[in-house]
Amino acid sequence: MTIGEKVSYIKGLCEGLGKEDKIVSAILDVLADIAENLEEVDEELDDVASVMTDLEESVCDLEDEIYGEVENDDYYDEDELDEDIGEMYETECPNCHNKINFDYDQAAKGELDCPNCGKKLVFDLDDESEEV
Repeated sequence: MTIGEKVSYIKGLCEGLGKEDKIVSAILDVLADIAENLEEVDEELDDVASVMTDLEESVCDLEDEIYGEVENDDYYDEDELDEDIGEMYETECPNCHNKINFDYDQAAKGELDCPNCGKKLVFDLDDESEEV
């Protein structure tokens, strides 16, 4: 049963009430308006969701047309990437001698600011001596 149907049912129950119950009737009228408005919003939301789905499909089609099918294997070796992602690295700041631990994402950038003194540290992922 929808909200509108429930409000109609309650309104029908209250029709036999006396004139002193006008407040209840007015509240039911407001509830009926709210229920009607909610139904309209639900319909509009369904329309928007349909348009968004169509747009998403169009964007995917355009990406495929422009970039073509991309094979992930062309960019990296999956086994090598999985090993690198789990690794943590450690280095020492040459300025303040603070030990700094960082993950693969930070290491892939090739540089890091020391959280203690702010000096920019530059490093290479191929240097295995810094790996924890």
